[in-house]
Amino acid sequence: MKIKNNKIFFIAEAGVNHNGSMKNVIKMIDIASKSGADAIKFQTFKASNLATENAKKANYQLKTTNNKESHFNMLKRLELSEKDHFKIKNYCKRKRIIFLSTAFDFDSLNFLNKKIKLDTFKIPSGELNNLPLLIEFGRTKKKIILSTGMGTLKEIDKAISYLALGNILGRRSFDKNVLKKELKKLTTKKKLKILKNKVSILHCTTNYPAKNYELNLNAIKTIFKKFNLPVGYSDHSMGLQASLTACALGSKIIEKHFTISRKLKGPDHKASLEPGELKSLIKEINNIKISLGNGVKKPFNSEINNIKTVRKSLVAIADIKKNEIFSKQNIGLKRPGTGLSPSKYWQYIGRKAKKNFKKDNLIK
Repeated sequence: MKIKNNKIFFIAEAGVNHNGSMKNVIKMIDIASKSGADAIKFQTFKASNLATENAKKANYQLKTTNNKESHFNMLKRLELSEKDHFKIKNYCKRKRIIFLSTAFDFDSLNFLNKKIKLDTFKIPSGELNNLPLLIEFGRTKKKIILSTGMGTLKEIDKAISYLALGNILGRRSFDKNVLKKELKKLTTKKKLKILKNKVSILHCTTNYPAKNYELNLNAIKTIFKKFNLPVGYSDHSMGLQASLTACALGSKIIEKHFTISRKLKGPDHKASLEPGELKSLIKEINNIKISLGNGVKKPFNSEINNIKTVRKSLVAIADIKKNEIFSKQNIGLKRPGTGLSPSKYWQYIGRKAKKNFKKDNLIK
């Protein structure tokens, strides 16, 4: 996955909205591909590694899923098998859309790295402080997209440090003393140099759906100023507005949940876009990409053609005789812009006219 300076990379977040059905998975890949998404992202986890059997659901999950079903059993129902992952990878390749997945545990990361051979990994917000897992992500030396919901700048900084440590350690064994030693040597300049072309950071609000007053989109600029790494936005709000605003604020990546239908039961459907909305969002983001341009300030050809009409020239505002002195009383500025630029006005005040000019003649 390569992010270009003038591009906005769009990730259609399928997450667990497939409800554990491969039929839904295929349908979602088709939707994302037809909508023009750059990538589609799923979630890779083993429920037994992710949560205890006594773990409670989040408030939003209680509202959108069966209250009698435990958090563990919900996760178990939403797992994708290793066999499913190979099918997904192959189908994404057929549909010419990048396959991404979030790894939530060591086994899942190892599987995505060694068997699926992803070249980019997504780290979910819930693992922002999971330093042992972050080191393992770093040790792959692959590209990373780091979500930062529920996090602070200090926590992001620490997460980035441990991703850099993982890159430094590679496959060599280590213990806490080695970590301590390497961490002590790790300057801000060094870690950002290591991660410069490897890590992107997503601002995020971990609430489903996130309310407008919780979005804090200006944090996108804060994160970029602090870390000088590509920054994007993982949007959990309703509608399209937040994602479009994030693009205007400089986001290089937009990630947005989508679903086949918000009527489906499941933890994330209510905060997701339906197919038509997904297509509209990507279309609008593509328009923003075009509108942002390359940042070089110069006139376009269409503007050059209008210069003659909308700019002004030095003109006689009264009849002027040869050798008469140009003054504020006899020269002024009027359209068209085919004569001398108004910037030369002060150069002509006080000069002698070299010929006669009728009123409204261009001064030449």
